[in-house]
Amino acid sequence: MNIKQASLATGLSADTIRYYERIGLLPPIERTDSGIRKFSDKDIAILEFIHCFRAAGMSIDSLTSYMNLIPAGDKTLLTRQRILQEEKNRLIEEKSKIEQALKRLEQKLADYETSLAQFEERLFKEVKEEEQ
Repeated sequence: MNIKQASLATGLSADTIRYYERIGLLPPIERTDSGIRKFSDKDIAILEFIHCFRAAGMSIDSLTSYMNLIPAGDKTLLTRQRILQEEKNRLIEEKSKIEQALKRLEQKLADYETSLAQFEERLFKEVKEEEQ
């Protein structure tokens, strides 16, 4: 599959895919004799993995460190596990912050709803009084 097809398959732009390859986040992609990238299913799976972690906010540096450890095999398992655990901890903390923000927004919206109900009650009371 070419870069356009890889882009459609992963949801990443062609420029992003080229960038990931250029900085070494993505292993070098096989090319045709004319220089066109030829993505394998394995390349697509790697791109989807990268896309998932980038969407979750993992830094390029952390992800590059992780990806560069994979070819070394089992001797890097603990280091890779540590990187993923740190990422998990960061996401849990971020989730907690988001949940706190949501609680505050819900309370603020409830305040507005109460205020709106009181305003409408006064408004309709005034309209009734004017009719009398």
